[in-house]
Amino acid sequence: MAETLLGFDFGTRRIGVAVGNTLTGSARPLCIVACEPVADRWTAIAALVAGWQPQRLVVGRPRHPDGAPLPVTSRCERFARQLGGRFGLPVELVDENFSSVEARADRAPTQPRGLGPDRVRRAGEPVDAEAAAVILRQYLSSRRPEASAQ
Repeated sequence: MAETLLGFDFGTRRIGVAVGNTLTGSARPLCIVACEPVADRWTAIAALVAGWQPQRLVVGRPRHPDGAPLPVTSRCERFARQLGGRFGLPVELVDENFSSVEARADRAPTQPRGLGPDRVRRAGEPVDAEAAAVILRQYLSSRRPEASAQ
């Protein structure tokens, strides 16, 4: 059965959000949510959950390349637990190593996906939503063999 997913690239200043679908295996950036104030962060995420009605949430877990946790890893895991508790949805944590680097590399130099014809993203602008889409695509790719075995 196809599922709609929301993916999150957690950061201490902002959280990138993307939407994906298990049927198509696709994911696309949605928006960036500011982490502070905390009440506004949860209001924005609640609106996204209500609007997209996902069946599952996916959160990128930052780690060193050797698997050791980073200083932000525990905060990210707490965020994932809070998502599950607040919305009663299953939450999957996935390795997000280099998702922001990949998001920057995937960005078209003149006109990235999802932006209107009169808006060109400038160098240095946040890539958090694009990184969330990378995380979702990684999650969806990891599930493909499981889906074909059914």
